[in-house]
Amino acid sequence: MSRTVSRPAIVRALLKKELTAYSRDLVFLGLTIVVLVAVPFIFHALPDSVDESITLAVYPPISEMVGEAKDALIEMGATEEQLAELDDLDLAAEEEGLALVEFESPEQLRGVIEGSLELWRTEGGDTVFRDKEAGDKKPKDAERIKPDIGIAFPDGFITGVAAGVGDLTVTVYSQAGVGEEIQTAMQSFVREAAYQIAGRELPVGMPDEDTIVLGEDRMGDQVSMQERMRPLLLFMVLLMETFSMASLVSTEVLQRTVTAVLVTPAKVSDFLAAKTIFGTLMSLSQALIILAFVGGLTATNWSLILTVLVMGAIMFTGIALFVGSAGKDFMGQLFYAMLLTVPLLIPAISVMFPGTAAPWVKVLPSYPIIRVLVDATAYGGTWADAWGMLAYAALWLVILYFAGLFALKRKVETL
Repeated sequence: MSRTVSRPAIVRALLKKELTAYSRDLVFLGLTIVVLVAVPFIFHALPDSVDESITLAVYPPISEMVGEAKDALIEMGATEEQLAELDDLDLAAEEEGLALVEFESPEQLRGVIEGSLELWRTEGGDTVFRDKEAGDKKPKDAERIKPDIGIAFPDGFITGVAAGVGDLTVTVYSQAGVGEEIQTAMQSFVREAAYQIAGRELPVGMPDEDTIVLGEDRMGDQVSMQERMRPLLLFMVLLMETFSMASLVSTEVLQRTVTAVLVTPAKVSDFLAAKTIFGTLMSLSQALIILAFVGGLTATNWSLILTVLVMGAIMFTGIALFVGSAGKDFMGQLFYAMLLTVPLLIPAISVMFPGTAAPWVKVLPSYPIIRVLVDATAYGGTWADAWGMLAYAALWLVILYFAGLFALKRKVETL
């Protein structure tokens, strides 16, 4: 008399088979191990702090400019009060986030900006220049200063501005990586500095203004590169598992292993359930391992992060089922995997940086997943902030999962 086998027992047996097949796939098994080892190292190698200040290099020193101009300004009728104000001149005093570094020669300024010279400041406050190509050694107990942009004022700049000379040329040096908005800001700063040095008001009247920051103001509380990359790394781990899961499904379909499985008491529903559970658990477990190394869980966000990781794991499992059933060979499976996963990376890159994502980016299935991950891990997002995105993610999850389930079921039934 035959004994009836329960459905859970059949699913457990299929899960054991899945794990065996996964362990024998040396390519994806090796890739999984590499990812689990490399990701924490990459994360901890990233900068964990943010420098919100701009270091401005200036030639010549302000005191030198003032000293050279005093006699000429006295001849032009400058009063003692005006000269005293000039002595107290500090271009960076009222500029938030601006640090000033003064140079004795334009060659030094240009060399430091372009990188051929290094500028170091010792504990005593002295500045030391280092030429690496000349074999200069790094000064001890010193901090390196890296100016973002430099300004070289011409000789007689103060007297020229005061006299209304129109052919004065101020040279602005900037590194290749400095954004255009910073260069434009420095050009405006030079104009303002010219009038400040000459003791004149700006030639335009500035209207009254009220500054209203829309959204959360992050001035003084910027997110470090580590915090930005944490959700992206978690997302990438979920995404990478799509390839290995799709490969397992494709192999079983192409080698008709599934037909041998269905000869047993196992049904198609058992086969699909085992695939879903295995794919979800593999993605989720790897994401949790990475999360344990990179941190980000708090007493308030752990349930939200766990929920969105489960949703992401199921979503990418559905995509893997679809890809595995669609590919007719390895290259076909790889083509479909790239075709479906590469667009899903766009929201991850977009959400990492401040600003509003384009409307078409918000339509992509991965957008709500990465949005909630970023908000929860980097900006202290809560359930109240995330419920809308979670509902949107759930809609895409249902569509993609059942599309993959239907595609694989149809493929299995036609074998």
